[in-house]
Amino acid sequence: MAMEEQSQGSRAQQVAFSIENQLLIDRTPVGTPLGRRTDLMEQYRMSPTVANEVLRILRDRGLVVVKPGPGGGVFVASQPPQVRLGALDLWFTGTGTDPLALFEARMHLEEVLTRVALDRATPSDIRDMEWAVEELRNASDARAFLEATLRLHMAIARASRITVLAGMYEAIATLISGSLTRAELLPGHEDQLRHNIEVHTDIVSALRDRDRARLDKLLLLHQEDLVRVEDPSRSPVEG
Repeated sequence: MAMEEQSQGSRAQQVAFSIENQLLIDRTPVGTPLGRRTDLMEQYRMSPTVANEVLRILRDRGLVVVKPGPGGGVFVASQPPQVRLGALDLWFTGTGTDPLALFEARMHLEEVLTRVALDRATPSDIRDMEWAVEELRNASDARAFLEATLRLHMAIARASRITVLAGMYEAIATLISGSLTRAELLPGHEDQLRHNIEVHTDIVSALRDRDRARLDKLLLLHQEDLVRVEDPSRSPVEG
């Protein structure tokens, strides 16, 4: 019985993720009808028990509302600000600066500051970067991984010795951390996460060795990690 309940729970999580993912990709407007409960059961081939759990998950996340009676059904309730960043799905509060704008600014600042840091980073700066990479490797969840990534790039920004731009980067990182409400790793994230860690590790090595040609190639890989070609609508830079 316990195994059956666990299986139903896993199935409900999968279906809820699939529905949520489609809503975010399509940018489905608030108020859009998704059909009745029976329609969703048929579409996703799920039992009444699983369907009830799926709707509970989506309601708890504030994504749908269920209206009874004639003309009722399941409707989109909200469209939370969301960004897909490499192997991470990130959700933010609906107030303040658009998170996509924050990540776009962050990406461009990182490229400029990293190139300058190549010539100005001291051994102490490199040690700070290496500690941040170690935190990245040991991150226990999606939020910890994002925070470690921000700390690494903050260390690189400080190594540039451009205090005004480094201060702007720190302000952006603070806004991102402060408005983050939920962070999750994508299903099947292992390979992409491993690649992301390798790219960041190699960027620090290139800075340490002052290898500009290698750094240029790594920054291209870094940008590809940020912008998902197959799903640009949820990446830091669209299209």
